[in-house]
Amino acid sequence: MTEPLTVRARLAADLATVRRALTDPAELRVWLAEHAEVDLPRRYEFWGRYTPEGDAPHQRLLHADDKSLRFAWTLDGVETTTEFELAPDGDATILTLRQSHFLIEEAMNGSTIRGVLQTYWALSVANLNAHLEGRPLLPRTDFTSADLRGELLIDAPMDKVWTSLTDSEQASAWFGYPIGIEPWAGGRYAMGGFETGYAAKVLDVTPGRVLSVDWGPTGVSTWELAESGGRTRLTFVQSGFDEGNPPYAAWTGAVAGLAELRRFHELPAWQPIWLADEAPTGA
Repeated sequence: MTEPLTVRARLAADLATVRRALTDPAELRVWLAEHAEVDLPRRYEFWGRYTPEGDAPHQRLLHADDKSLRFAWTLDGVETTTEFELAPDGDATILTLRQSHFLIEEAMNGSTIRGVLQTYWALSVANLNAHLEGRPLLPRTDFTSADLRGELLIDAPMDKVWTSLTDSEQASAWFGYPIGIEPWAGGRYAMGGFETGYAAKVLDVTPGRVLSVDWGPTGVSTWELAESGGRTRLTFVQSGFDEGNPPYAAWTGAVAGLAELRRFHELPAWQPIWLADEAPTGA
């Protein structure tokens, strides 16, 4: 078996508060899942439309103590293992998440729902931190729907948000991964930077307002900005994909990145929550 996927983040609350958010079913229903039931040390379950294969709970609790939680999670007939570890870091908490049975190839080809695990947990941890910071959540992925769209309010002027979406240096900073952007119709949009040799195509640009990028089989991403009471409303949509196999992994990763876009603009001393070079990236 391959090494587990590992994600580390610094969360904006003390350890006891983070543990409560991870184990209180009422809080889990806010930031993680449509439904959740917890009865430690016997039961830890979550399900619903925001959970992969969420028709019913498929988790089995393996271990729980004050600083860790581990459960089995059956996805597409395979029992995976998810583990949370917590460590105090001053007024904050370091969360280390380990997830077994994730392969990047499965994320790329969509052959199994396990391919969403990396970006599913990236968005979930981003929403956990938003919950702890008292910010609105990012749109959670509805795994029962092929309607991939959402909105986000950012407390910053439109021109600054536009620059951060279309300037390679700024976009790379908040997304936590190199991005090369040529912000004109026919230009390149290269995850990993231009030197990687592959780039999506910029389809349409309305300067200051709209950017559309064609990713091929996973469809077209469109970001549209509008002024909203002194803030910026960002609407994002994925279209043009096979609705029988929606690109949930790529979409969820893109949405997860927008948490840092908002924090990039709204926090004067912005630092990403992701530690070192471990920012989860879209498929």
